[in-house]
Amino acid sequence: MTETEGMQETLPEEISSEPTSLQRESRIKQPLIWRNIIALTVLHILAVYLLAMNWSKATIWTWIFSPLYGFSAGLGITAGAHRLWAHRSYSAKLPLKIFLACLYCGAGQTHLTKWIRDHRTHHRFTETAADPHDANRGFFFSHVGWLMMKRHPAVIKYGSKIDMSDIRADGVIQFFDKYYAPIMVWLTFIMPTLLPVYIWHESWNISIYAVIIRYVWLLNATFSVNSFAHMWGNRPYNSKVKPTENPTVSVFTLGEGWHNYHHAFPWDYKASELGAYFLNGSCAFIETMAKLGLAYNLRTPRKETVEKQCLTKGDGTKSLWDGEYDDRGAKETVTLIHFSTTKFIIMEMRWITIVSLSSLNIRHF
Repeated sequence: MTETEGMQETLPEEISSEPTSLQRESRIKQPLIWRNIIALTVLHILAVYLLAMNWSKATIWTWIFSPLYGFSAGLGITAGAHRLWAHRSYSAKLPLKIFLACLYCGAGQTHLTKWIRDHRTHHRFTETAADPHDANRGFFFSHVGWLMMKRHPAVIKYGSKIDMSDIRADGVIQFFDKYYAPIMVWLTFIMPTLLPVYIWHESWNISIYAVIIRYVWLLNATFSVNSFAHMWGNRPYNSKVKPTENPTVSVFTLGEGWHNYHHAFPWDYKASELGAYFLNGSCAFIETMAKLGLAYNLRTPRKETVEKQCLTKGDGTKSLWDGEYDDRGAKETVTLIHFSTTKFIIMEMRWITIVSLSSLNIRHF
């Protein structure tokens, strides 16, 4: 691990003096993209309908395969497009880059370059008119509405100024962008449909239905970081911005819900103060790759740096974690919850998640 306090990445500040006026920019009418509206609406209605069907005939292997494939594709977003390429929070050798690019294409979102540019723009111009999914415009817009209309002129103008030279020089990204359409269709829809049918003899109907549900679920897991994790939760690292600490989102996004921390330290490979694997699967993956020699230069701040950030800019609340750092500042002994009762409650600002468990006693991850 490397301490990078004081280093500047491509996007050194959340909001600089240049776009300050954008926070006061009046709304303009953005034409709707009916193709996207219809596609997203039909997909979600279909997914809800399929979820309500009788799944008793599905094989156990389909029940195992579908979520595993979904989480694997999610790693392509979280450990790949997000933490590796958008923020350069660690470095990866060629085999890992190719693997992550394949996983990303299995999520069926958009070209890598476009995803990375949008995310860098989001961090550079957070909560201004130049933010592609500005949370100030409400839950629906930040969740999915921004994909249903043409972009605000400020997003186009300021997004074009984002430094993407490192991405243009990355041969892996350029290859996968060039052949994105066929690779995405194969990895997102065709292959995960064929495998259950031909390997464990799942029915065509169930295999197709599972692919649709997985795809819509993964889309909304990604969307939730832009919406839920910008509205509900505490802000122990920076009380001046909307991003929050949302453990519920972290469960479904492999650790992307510790968003207040992430906006304070976007270059930390953990994207959270602590890398407890239970709620940060992406961290577990990156550290495993590092042990295998495929990932290196993992960047993370010192404990003192984080504590100073909390004291000077936080809202006074504390993280859910109670942990101790070692000399690297990355591994820790974490006591998440220690209850012998049947329930524990995680309370956020206006968000309560109740998870039923039997005899919970979790100490180490």
